[in-house]
Amino acid sequence: MKQMDIQNIPKEKFEFYKRDDSIHDKQLDTKPIGYFRDAMGRFCRNKSSVVAAVIICMVVLFAIFVPIFCENNYTAVPTDPTYLQYGKLLPKSKLFAWAGWDGCSKETVNKNDYYSRLAIGVETGMTPIVEVYREDYEDPTSTTNTTYYDIKTDSYIKNGMIYLTLTESEYRDIQRWQNETGIQVIYPAVDTSSFMLESIKSNANVWYECTQKGAPKLDKEGNFVAVYKTKGNDGDYDSLRIAGDDGSLRYAVVTGTASAMSYKVRIFTYTYFQYRYGFEPSFLFGTNNYGQDILTRLARAARFSILLGLGVSVINMLIGAIYGAIEGYYGGLVDLIMERISDVLNYVPFIVVSTLFQLHLAKKVGVVVALLFAFVLTGWLGMASRVRMQFYRFKNQEYILAARTLGASDARLMFRHIFPNALGTLITSCALIIPGVVYSESNLSYLGVINLDSATLSSIGSMLSAGQPMLANYPHMILFPAIVISLMMISFNLFGNGLRDAFNPSLRGTED
Repeated sequence: MKQMDIQNIPKEKFEFYKRDDSIHDKQLDTKPIGYFRDAMGRFCRNKSSVVAAVIICMVVLFAIFVPIFCENNYTAVPTDPTYLQYGKLLPKSKLFAWAGWDGCSKETVNKNDYYSRLAIGVETGMTPIVEVYREDYEDPTSTTNTTYYDIKTDSYIKNGMIYLTLTESEYRDIQRWQNETGIQVIYPAVDTSSFMLESIKSNANVWYECTQKGAPKLDKEGNFVAVYKTKGNDGDYDSLRIAGDDGSLRYAVVTGTASAMSYKVRIFTYTYFQYRYGFEPSFLFGTNNYGQDILTRLARAARFSILLGLGVSVINMLIGAIYGAIEGYYGGLVDLIMERISDVLNYVPFIVVSTLFQLHLAKKVGVVVALLFAFVLTGWLGMASRVRMQFYRFKNQEYILAARTLGASDARLMFRHIFPNALGTLITSCALIIPGVVYSESNLSYLGVINLDSATLSSIGSMLSAGQPMLANYPHMILFPAIVISLMMISFNLFGNGLRDAFNPSLRGTED
């Protein structure tokens, strides 16, 4: 602007500056945000990671609370023949029975087996045959004259009766429970003297008159003809009796001496379960080959896998972080020597280490501790390598040089200034170690390298291995463990990726 123009400006346009007034910056409209709050905000914007976190929480709650609330003192022992009667039971839920979750399956049985299952319903009032799709037909490819039936069978009732030898106290306890509940457990003893086949004599479900080939002999009305014992000592049975019994039937075969009496009885497996455990048999995920509840054992297996993964990840993080920090910070000869040690350990195959530890170390410290040592021996190498790379990346940054110039010690530089920049990598690595441990442990259990299967402990890999031969007829034994391990693997990987992005310092304060 020219001098002449300035002189032509009216005086009223000018305003004198007041020197006594202070000048202030405008107050910020936003509040400061911390590192972890910013990380949490970015994690929550990652929808897949949030869903994965929810699934992980559900699996953890499943592993914690299911063994507590579903225990019911029901622990099947493979050597106990009683439990085998409850083996291979199909999943059953009253809530989802309408969707086929009713413990039933379609089967094709021959005529003798069909009548044997009919006889269970006649004797107990609880028939295992739910529906008949096709009856009394011949197989054109068969050379015999056997006829077959296509039926829908309740797996919880089809086992029917078994022979069981009881002590006197057990015999009296069952009778007392029958009188209190009105539920029949012990059924009349069978006179097997007329049976020609040994297989029929040992079959507790055959209580009717049979032909030499095992087929039932029916009366004119098509009813079964009972062959119950009416003579002999039954230990003064004084409890419930079946319909039509006027007191002449015998309910036990007594053997042994007067001081040690044994009572061989026929018991109904369904009501015997109620007597022993106080509830009707109904398993949401079914049972395995040994009659063990898959739901409870799967929860225990998931709990063991999660705890093992967490323990291994924490130990590996501590060892790997310290080892990698020393390597990356000092470098030079120190790094060279430590890297050669890592290379030697890195070339040791994990399967060899785990096998040798199970063969020799497990005898002294146990299977679980030996497995933990196998994971830790070489598991920290990946963590150390990542921390080493992060230290090489940040140790020559300007803020590190400034802190060193101001007199900061090596420990402060390592763990106060450099280590937080590697935090995202460490957290991601820890989260990803867990599914790796679960997968490796499952593989070792599946291959039989380690055996974690017992009455109180289980492994997902062991459950998969035990269910694999039963896949065709009993897919539920392998289906539920496969679903759980798949959810764990996918969820932990997505969760780890979300943590990696959330704790990345270069993304702090950014918006999607």
